[in-house]
Amino acid sequence: MLIYTIRHGQTQWNAERRLQGQKDIPMNDTGREQARQNGIALAQLLGERIGEFDFVASPLGRTRATMEIIRNAMGLPPEDYHTDPRLVEISFGDWEGSTLKELRASQRERVQERNAGKWNFIPPGEYAESYEILSWRTASWLNSVERPTVCVTHGGVIRTFFKMVAGLPEDVASEGAIPQDRIARIETAEQTIGWL
Repeated sequence: MLIYTIRHGQTQWNAERRLQGQKDIPMNDTGREQARQNGIALAQLLGERIGEFDFVASPLGRTRATMEIIRNAMGLPPEDYHTDPRLVEISFGDWEGSTLKELRASQRERVQERNAGKWNFIPPGEYAESYEILSWRTASWLNSVERPTVCVTHGGVIRTFFKMVAGLPEDVASEGAIPQDRIARIETAEQTIGWL
């Protein structure tokens, strides 16, 4: 199945390198322009095939806003898409809102533990997740896709797609940069994923 996946546009927390997770931080001006440019690129890419595609986003505000800007740039009704909670970003638990630099000053051993095995590390906090735990719900979503899809989601979710679809090792999938100004092309049947 063909899926075009886009990370939401930049937020102020992204710019400050804060762990954002499931906190509902809005996009900044840079993020809105990234979304608009991705919409223009996607319109050119899909051309007359736009009608073949389903459009789905994480229910968080920054992903919904990104989707609406993308669809507007494509000349489509901005709110004509659906959301799926399985696409919500990983939860960083009590670490959300902090930078790794701040955490190294107060929780050095836990940060070192994370650095030693990021994929399976669970931050402190009642609802915190590892990338492995996140992949359980994102796999459920991937397996439910029945038609070509445009998906707006989060960096952590896209990392799990890279591991599940392309078979990247855990350490590679959890460390790779996930740009906010590019589109990832995922082909599940061919088990390929790459940036456009």
